[in-house]
Order: sequence, then structure tokens, then C-alpha cells
Amino acid sequence: MYNACTAYESEHYKALFPDCRVEGIDYGGNTPWEAGKEIRAAVEALYNDNCDIVLIANSIGAYFAMHAHIEPYLKRAFFISPIIDMQALITQLMAAEQVSEALLKEKGTIPTAFGEDLSWDCLCYVREHPLQWRVPTDILYGEKDTLTSLEAIKTFAAKAGASLSVMKGGEHWFHTPEQMRFIDNRILQAKV
Repeated sequence: MYNACTAYESEHYKALFPDCRVEGIDYGGNTPWEAGKEIRAAVEALYNDNCDIVLIANSIGAYFAMHAHIEPYLKRAFFISPIIDMQALITQLMAAEQVSEALLKEKGTIPTAFGEDLSWDCLCYVREHPLQWRVPTDILYGEKDTLTSLEAIKTFAAKAGASLSVMKGGEHWFHTPEQMRFIDNRILQAKV
């Protein structure tokens, strides 16, 4: 249903964790249940009793990771612009495409102008599987994020017991030098 970033992006974090093995996870699944299985398998393969796993995930990758049932393997997580209300995002996309629930249920899958498919199965899944996350987590969020509201991210952070750092003027996709410095500084501060 949604494209996510590649494992190549993990290269950026090697400088922040110089004494650690930094691995990126590529997954091909486009649904929470498919990507979740792939992420869980990758984390299980990396896990051993003598290591601490710190997860860094952005956007949809954070959402998929929260559906991977990997909490027992993690020491900590950093979420950058996490999608935390997939149902709201799907219904917003449906409204933008003028797709009713009845039509989506009837068709099952509907291609959209923005290049991603709307899926009845995915909408049902996210409704039936609300997020439950209990890993020490630091959330980095851009003030101008258009996919997740500040109110929603604050509510999620409070419920999950996560810290929240909001970058003034930041976007959903952290990519400028200033935005990347914000990420780096927050991660380094949290590691202390």
C-alpha cells in the first residue's frame, strides 16, 4: 500500500553509533502484516542475548515496526515522523480521491492518482489492530508534518510514554542539512 525508505538510509546513523553494528532493513511488504513479518524476521536474526537493539525508523517504517511484535528485542527506539494513525491517513486519502468506504469495500483495492493503492483489507486491519507500543522511545517530529497532526503525535507519545521533540519548521520528510542535524543532535543527547 505505501512505499517506505530503503535500508541504505541506515548508513547515516553509523557515525552516531561508532561502536555498534548498524544494519538497515529492507522489506518488500506493503501492508502492516506483510512488512511486520519481514521486520520481525530481520530483528530476530540480529538478536542475541549479548546485544542491545536500538531501532531507528521513520514514517511508515515506524508504523510497520510497531506491528512487527519486536518489543522484547528492543532496548530503545527513535521514531522520525512516525505514522501513528493509519486509519486517519487512509480515510484522508480516500476523501482526497473521492472514494467511499462502500466503494472501497466493493472493489477491494483502488489505484489512486498519487501512485498508491487504497485497500479495504488494510483499512480493516488498522481498525482491528490499534497501536500498542511499550518500548522506551524518542519521537522526532516536524512542526509542518502534513501526515500526522501535532495533537495526534502528542497523544500517542503520552500513551506510549515516549519523549517528543518538535522541530520548528520541520517537515514530515527530514532531509535538509538542518533537519538532519536536528535528528543527530536529539539522538546523541538521548544516548547520554
